[in-house]
Amino acid sequence: MRNIIFCLFGLLCSILLSGCQQTADQGPVYKIGYMNCNSEQETRLRFAPLTRYLSEKVGVRFEMVPVDTQDFEDRFKKEEFAFTHTNSLLYLILRQDHDLQLVATEKRGQFGARTAGTIISRKDSGIRTLADLKGKRMIFGPQLAPSGYLAQYDLMLKAGIDPETDLSYYAIPHGSFKHEKLIYAVYFGAYDVAAAPALDLEVMTREGKISADDFQIVAQSPIFPYCTFGAAKGVDPDLVKRFREALVSLTPEDTVDYNGEQVKVLKSAWVDGFEQLLDSDYDILRGMAKRANMPPYQEF
Repeated sequence: MRNIIFCLFGLLCSILLSGCQQTADQGPVYKIGYMNCNSEQETRLRFAPLTRYLSEKVGVRFEMVPVDTQDFEDRFKKEEFAFTHTNSLLYLILRQDHDLQLVATEKRGQFGARTAGTIISRKDSGIRTLADLKGKRMIFGPQLAPSGYLAQYDLMLKAGIDPETDLSYYAIPHGSFKHEKLIYAVYFGAYDVAAAPALDLEVMTREGKISADDFQIVAQSPIFPYCTFGAAKGVDPDLVKRFREALVSLTPEDTVDYNGEQVKVLKSAWVDGFEQLLDSDYDILRGMAKRANMPPYQEF
C-alpha cells in the first residue's frame, strides 16, 4: 500500500511538472526584431544566446528576427515583432510614429549607455578643424546611423558648414554600414575625412587594427543614447517590466546553454550591460534630427 501511495504521489508530481513545462513551451511566442548591424549572420551569432537567456529568465518564449535597417519601420508596423533592438535613431522614429515603449539601453565602450560621432582625418593631412572641411572629400555611414551620419552632419551644420554645398564631394557608398570601412577609407587616402563612430575608433584601436596616432579627431559630437530595446505599445506592462529587469540585471558572468555550450551572454552579444534611461535622455538626439531635417521630423 505504501508503494502504491508513493507511485501515485510521483505520478501527481510528474503531471504537475509536465503542466508547468507545457505552459512554458507552448505559450505565446514574442518576437524580437534585431536591427542588422554588419550582416544577418553576425546579428544571429551575437544575439541568439541573449534571446535564449531572456526566454529562460522571463519565462516566456522569445524568437529573434534579424531585420534590415531600411525595412525596420514597415515590418514593425505590420506587427511582425513585439520587441525591438535598434540604434537610437530608429528608436526615436518608432517612438514618435508608433508609440514604442523604451525598455533599456545597451552599454558598450567608454561612454556606457551613450555614444558619439566623430569626424576624422589622417594626422598628416593638415585637416584639423571643422573649417578645414570646406572643399574636402568626405565619406559618411548610412543616413539612419546616428553616430555614423546624423551626429557628424549636425556638427557641421552647427559650425556653419553645409555638407551639401561646402564639401567638394561626399558619398555614402554601398557597404558603408560597416563603419570600419570608412575609417580605412581615410587611412588609405580614398577620402579626406570620414564620419566615424567613436565606439568603432575605440574598438579598432583596442584590437590593434589601427593606431590612434594615425588619425586626427577633427570634431566630436555630444554623447547621446546608444542601441536600445523597445516594446510595442500593446505588450503587457508586466512582461515589459520583467523583460527590462532581465536585461539590467545581466552581469558578465551570466551564461546560457547554447548549442551544447555554456555561453557568456553579454560577451556573445558584444555588450557590457544594459541601463534604464529616460525617454528625455534622447532629447539631445531629437535636436540633432530636427536640425538635420532627418526622420522622424523630416519636412519637404
